[in-house]
Amino acid sequence: MSQISNEIATRDTGPAAQIEAYRDEYAALVPSHVNADQWIRLAVGAIRGNPDLMQAAQNDVGIFLRELKTAARLGLEPGTEQFYLTPRKKGGRKVIQGIVGYQGIVELIYRAGASSTVIVEAVRANDTFRYVPGRDDRPIHEIDWFGADRGELVGVYAYAVMKDGAVSKVVVLNRKRVMEIRAKSDSKNSEYSPWNTNEESMWLKSAVRQLAKWVPTSAEYMREQLRAQAEVAGELDAPSVAGAPQMPTALDDADPIDDGPIEAELVD
Repeated sequence: MSQISNEIATRDTGPAAQIEAYRDEYAALVPSHVNADQWIRLAVGAIRGNPDLMQAAQNDVGIFLRELKTAARLGLEPGTEQFYLTPRKKGGRKVIQGIVGYQGIVELIYRAGASSTVIVEAVRANDTFRYVPGRDDRPIHEIDWFGADRGELVGVYAYAVMKDGAVSKVVVLNRKRVMEIRAKSDSKNSEYSPWNTNEESMWLKSAVRQLAKWVPTSAEYMREQLRAQAEVAGELDAPSVAGAPQMPTALDDADPIDDGPIEAELVD
């Protein structure tokens, strides 16, 4: 009897074990194209391989599991640049915060099926950059790959080439605009924030997150396409709206956008 009690007392109830305990729930949340077993292995590995994350997850396992649910619903890989897992101070202790990364947003755009190419690039002081809205359909960005130093970050841009060959709205942000976006991040001052550990990636995210308002990021796009086809076939009376900013998606709930895309000339 005492042996059974000891086994119960020493049973692993930590964050990694909790992921395994809720395996079926996470498997039900991830999109059908995502391998649930691989997704769970990534989540477990992200925690076990980082003592800071493990401690933060142990401090409030409920918050940790909730953040993983967000990654699961979006079908993004936790603990990667698709979906960062970072410690965050809350109530005097560290807990887990999930942050959608730029690679995660790019993945959602590709997954929607409307875009054939997504371009997201940072511009540095010694690069050559030209873009005139209304004249150019896309920026011209020249980089001296063999130069000693490209210089500091001065801006970032993003656009998509749609499957019909059209170029989406082009988003161009200068340093001032990126810093305004950074200022709205509630984790910007944390040493673990991607703004401090992977700054260029967050500049890229700033642009592609703005782009996400203008190109599809979910299967809703495919449903609209089917709706349009049905309308042409005379099966529906209601018109389908095209060419307008997208309706809110799961991404907006997980990673709220600020005040929308900005087109601007880059400045030092």
